[in-house]
Amino acid sequence: MGMTELFDRSRSIDAHKQSMANSREEAIGGVTSGLISLGQEVTWRAWHFGLPIRMTSRITEMQAPRYFVDEQVRGPFLRFRHVHEFSEVPAGTVMVDRIDFAAPFGLLGRLAEKLFLARYLRKLIDTRNLHLTAGARAS
Repeated sequence: MGMTELFDRSRSIDAHKQSMANSREEAIGGVTSGLISLGQEVTWRAWHFGLPIRMTSRITEMQAPRYFVDEQVRGPFLRFRHVHEFSEVPAGTVMVDRIDFAAPFGLLGRLAEKLFLARYLRKLIDTRNLHLTAGARAS
């Protein structure tokens, strides 16, 4: 899969919904289908840890097809910033996700981050990325 195609699949609201079917994620506000772009927002409703969660993210930086950044505008975290980076290598495209987040609730939130939240987020991103790249491996 080429870098531009993977960059666009990573911005696809529809691909995100498909990859997060287990958490029943739905885009309920802002850009709810197609590709999200610089300055645009999407509000997600999902179920995590048995609880309904809403989070609105905005694309705050973008340099196609090298990277884009989405940041929480409203939602469950004190802060949530997700950098999506893409580069071409001889074997194909490398995709790197960098997430900076902080849970609410002070010391209890920091404890939750260390005990399970970071691992949970990593699993969500891995699941999403496997879905995004599945077509490249199948061909």
